[in-house]
Order: sequence, then structure tokens, then C-alpha cells
Amino acid sequence: MMDVVLQERVVESRDWATVLFVLCFVLIAVTRSTFESRFADFSRLLFSDKYNKIYKDSSHLMSWFNIALFVVQLISLAFFVQLLLAYFGYVSKADWLIYIQIITLIGIFILSKYLIEKIISTSFGMEEFVEQYNLQKVNYRTYISLLLLPVNVFLFYNDNVSIMVIYVIIAIVLVGNLLTYLNSLKIYQNLIIGKLFYFILYLCGLEIAPYYFLYYWFTRS
Repeated sequence: MMDVVLQERVVESRDWATVLFVLCFVLIAVTRSTFESRFADFSRLLFSDKYNKIYKDSSHLMSWFNIALFVVQLISLAFFVQLLLAYFGYVSKADWLIYIQIITLIGIFILSKYLIEKIISTSFGMEEFVEQYNLQKVNYRTYISLLLLPVNVFLFYNDNVSIMVIYVIIAIVLVGNLLTYLNSLKIYQNLIIGKLFYFILYLCGLEIAPYYFLYYWFTRS
């Protein structure tokens, strides 16, 4: 007689992710309806530099438009990181506790980096340049995060994605970020040349070192 062994099947709830995805699309819809003209210019950021030219003043950095899209950016980036970790076998993509840890870490990292940059740029007398440079980086980073949102939805609800697709997505994101950095350097090259020594210190200390230490900490832990 065969012994029947019953195994409990644990089905992780994905409702929390659905709520966050809906929240992101609602925020995007509200932002688009409230700032219709600005959002139209922002949506063409990939093909036109008009948005950066119009909204280059540093006062726009803390506008409600950027704050709303920053929330979307934070949610989207956290999902992307968790999905990558899940596909490489480190975590479960439906674990909301892991997601809270990731989004908290990303939020603290971005805000801490911004405050440190603010202090150092003031000390070096290049506050205006760094504010404009940061604003442009925020614009591109937000744009990439919005493009990642439907990708996150697809990866989260699809359990049969090839690992090659994951590598292609990672490559596209890395290349996109690299191109945005190069474009920013091209636009502000005259200001950079005038403060080249300080910019090299800024680049090494605040653009390279934080990501290196974050990568080192993650791989070691």
C-alpha cells in the first residue's frame, strides 16, 4: 500500500504589489492631468531636450510634479531591484517584507546622497551648478523609472521569463543611465571645465564611491 504524503502549498499573496502598481498609475494620471503641458514635455524627454531647458531652475527640484513622480520612481526602482534579486534566486518576488527593506534602503540612499551633495557643493561654492546637474539627473532617472513600471508589472506577474530577457533589460537600463550621464556632462561641459578639480572630487566622492560601497556591502552580506 502506497503512503500518501501531503505537502502544504503556500501561496504568497500579491495583492500588496497590485495596490502599489495601481497607486503608481493613479499618481501618473493625476500628475498628467494637473501638469498637462509640463508632463507632455517630460514625456518627450527621450527625444527632445526641451523639458530640461524650460525647467532647469533648481527651484523645480522640490515641486509637486517632481515629488509625485519621485514616489513613483521609488516604488518602481524598489520593484525592479527585488525582481532582479528574485530571478537570481536571492529572495521571493512576492515577499512584501523584503520590498519594504529595499524601498527603505533606496529612499535613505537617495536622500542621504542628496543632502551630502548639498553640503559639499555649498562648501566648494558650486551649489548652483550641482543643483542644476542634480535636477537633470533626477529628470532622466524618473523617466527611466516610469519606463520600467510596465516592465516591472510584466516581470512580477509572469513566472516564465527567460534569464536572457533579464540580462537584456539590465543592459538597457545600464546603457540608458550611462547615456544620460554623458548627455548631462555634454550640456554642462563649460561649467565643468571652469571647476574641473572640484568636479573630479565630486564625481569620485559622490557619483562613484557610494555605488561602489553599496555594491561591496551587498555582495559581502
